[in-house]
Amino acid sequence: MTVDFWFGLVVTGGAVVGYGLYLLVIQFVPASPALGPALRRLHPTLGVDGDLTVTAPVRTSWLARLQLPTADLNILGRTPGRHLLSIGLSALMAFLLPVLLTFLAVLAGIYLPLIIPVAATLVLALLAAALAHLDMMAKASSARAEFVRALCTYAALTAHQVRSGHGAVEAMERSASICSGWPYTRLRTTLLTAQLQMRPPWDELKTLAGDIKVVELDSFADIMRSAGNDGAQVYQTLRAQSSSLRDQIRVRALEEAKTRTSKLDIPSTLLIVILLVLVGYPLMASLINQR
Repeated sequence: MTVDFWFGLVVTGGAVVGYGLYLLVIQFVPASPALGPALRRLHPTLGVDGDLTVTAPVRTSWLARLQLPTADLNILGRTPGRHLLSIGLSALMAFLLPVLLTFLAVLAGIYLPLIIPVAATLVLALLAAALAHLDMMAKASSARAEFVRALCTYAALTAHQVRSGHGAVEAMERSASICSGWPYTRLRTTLLTAQLQMRPPWDELKTLAGDIKVVELDSFADIMRSAGNDGAQVYQTLRAQSSSLRDQIRVRALEEAKTRTSKLDIPSTLLIVILLVLVGYPLMASLINQR
């Protein structure tokens, strides 16, 4: 090994470690709030039917043709541009890995055909981009399940507020201010937006349910609409919805537990096989030596 090889290896390793530390540090830096979407929500325009509608952000044609999962991005609070940026950075990191390994191989005096690093670069870049997209969808599914769990508690709290004699709007606002967490923050923001726009809060909740694809929130908005417009007694209905959501969460948890338990069968079987080999090998070795 030459001095140039070790020097290049040290410099490359230091650059990779430094970039990794940089990525770790920026995760703890507070991000700047997206003021554009917030201002568009607070200053709606009149639609064709005369209702208030939020002005949609202007997107380029190539971005609109990508058919991105907007509901998943909305529940995570990400913009399409930020999602594409994360995919591009993941692909870039995977793109640089074969280049780095090829550079180290050249320094070590190992020369590979050009087709090998090129093919490895393309495959790893595509794989990293796909994994970044799948990771976003998995996080969105987890966030949606967390939102449903929070909605279960929120419906129960709202039912108690209604039973205490509060109106539909006041019951929703008081219940949202009790708990903490990002789902309740989204609910409080939605109720505040409805108050500033002088719109019924259940309409804003239905809009939020459509944006993040939470059907349970849409049902909750319909129940509160019947209480607000028709003066219906919704205590039992809210309690029934909360109980139904609790049962759904319990069933999903049991299914997930069964799935994880079934996945443990493979490592358990391999462990038993390894133990049998370790126990049986000395016996077989002794029998062979005796012969």
